[in-house]
Amino acid sequence: QVQLVESGGGLVQAGGSLRLSCAASGRTFSRLHMAWFRQPPGKEREFVAISWTSGSTYYTDSVKGRFTISRDNAKSTVYLQMNGLKFEDTAVYYCAADAVVSITTSLRSYDYWGQGTQVTVSS
Repeated sequence: QVQLVESGGGLVQAGGSLRLSCAASGRTFSRLHMAWFRQPPGKEREFVAISWTSGSTYYTDSVKGRFTISRDNAKSTVYLQMNGLKFEDTAVYYCAADAVVSITTSLRSYDYWGQGTQVTVSS
């Protein structure tokens, strides 16, 4: 089992920045692919970014150039640095993990989820 705990959400003005953290426990972190998803109000949960165990990363188009995912294996933590925030980035952000990810952007590919952290961007 893997436990994931997100932190760092909050209220920020458009154009501002936030850094989300997700601390993992229960399994060797370096063997987990770590991803961020988000769920805007009234919408389905959607993929944001992934950090593969290899160190490679991948982003959904809407956040490319603004968000950066990184990981610290020594701290068993994955981060999401969000710059240039827009109103449409408002959502609950979830950390997800799994050792095997078949379809990167599919929720079903991840067995482990955090409880979520709210990010609200005011326009």
